[in-house]
Amino acid sequence: METNKHHHFNLYDQPMPWSSRTIRTIAAEAAGSPYTLIYIVPRKVELTMFALERMTSIAQNTSAGMVYADYYERDEDGLHAHPLIDYRKGSLRDDFDFGPLLLFNTQALTEAAETMTEDYRFAGLYDLRLKVSQRHPIVHINEYLSICEEKNEKAGGERQFDYVNPRNREAQIEMEKACTAHLKQIGAYLPERRKTVNLYEHPFDTEASVIIPVRNRVRTIGQAIRSALGQETSFPFHVIVVDNHSTDGTWEEIQSIAAHAPRLKYLKPQWHYLGIGGCWNLAVHHPDCGRFAVQLDSDDVYSDAHSLQKIVDAFHTHSCGMVVGSYRLTDFHLQTIPPGIVDHREWTPENGHNNALRINGLGAPRAFYTPLLRSIDFPNTSYGEDYAVGLRIGREYAIGRIYDVLYLCRRWEDNSDALPDIAKINGHNAYKDNLRTWEVEARIQLNKGNVS
Repeated sequence: METNKHHHFNLYDQPMPWSSRTIRTIAAEAAGSPYTLIYIVPRKVELTMFALERMTSIAQNTSAGMVYADYYERDEDGLHAHPLIDYRKGSLRDDFDFGPLLLFNTQALTEAAETMTEDYRFAGLYDLRLKVSQRHPIVHINEYLSICEEKNEKAGGERQFDYVNPRNREAQIEMEKACTAHLKQIGAYLPERRKTVNLYEHPFDTEASVIIPVRNRVRTIGQAIRSALGQETSFPFHVIVVDNHSTDGTWEEIQSIAAHAPRLKYLKPQWHYLGIGGCWNLAVHHPDCGRFAVQLDSDDVYSDAHSLQKIVDAFHTHSCGMVVGSYRLTDFHLQTIPPGIVDHREWTPENGHNNALRINGLGAPRAFYTPLLRSIDFPNTSYGEDYAVGLRIGREYAIGRIYDVLYLCRRWEDNSDALPDIAKINGHNAYKDNLRTWEVEARIQLNKGNVS
């Protein structure tokens, strides 16, 4: 390979591999080379035949600021395909999977590095690719152009919640700062949301409804329903269970409990195409739904008998359109597992609605002012439906926060996201990137005065 044509840089050769200082060093060292290849994993990586020529060719043909490609992982059983997803305007997660290699147009790299005014310890590479994306395409090559030694994965639940682990808090603060600056630069940043709701504009016979969509959870649905029915409140409430055509005895279990619990309402959709979002819509638009619609998943329970009261009190305190609580991760037997309490402290009143575009979840339990939710509705999906609604509400309305643990969230083999394969992970991430892209575009238009 001609050394005057390409510059290689391994971030892990540096004492602070993700720092702004390292990025500036790369830019200085790469001067004079048209392209700069950065290794971003501390593992052995091999290029496949003519891979670098392919990457530089596509970078040139597309005027890309950065390209990345699918790759193979190697273990004792051989090679395993690891496809990636396309980069979008809403691909703002700092843990977006680019694979092991990033090929930058050196001019684009240098221009972006020159605009990096912050001195980040952890968010330098994240800041760089956001700045590159503002002026140049980031192109995904859906071809397998490298081979990477297999990494040692954490357990699914622990890995999924890395971004709210207190040990990572300093890095997350930097990531939020970089993302917020990026949103300002592309015109998608929104100031603190102060729009409140008139909670008594519409009459309701019932103050709150706990909504539980369910399908084939006979092992847990009884605990969930009894947890909801056992709430102690100063107001009337009831529980609405939407059974999405269970076949394992869940429906019969619900009916058995309802025979002795008049506050339990149960529905079965007439359609067979509803996801979790569709089941929520059915419950929220039901005439028995209360003023506030409060989430409880069919395999989880509230932490004690006062969770519902705290949620409704938060609505009255903040006159907000949505309330987000905190939870503790547990195993099936409700014993705490890492990382323990997930309180989503990155969801601040001042900037949570902007930072929500960087992270993949909004906390639990979630609760909504029913008239507002009826005007928005959930997308009819079984993944990301609550995230979509949270982004939409946060665009306009204040969102109340509760940092007390209100909820015990089980991680077990029957979770909808338990041990997902790469195709499912990619599908979920691509969908949420689309949600973020649509929301970014909506906020840009809002700032231009083109939408209400």
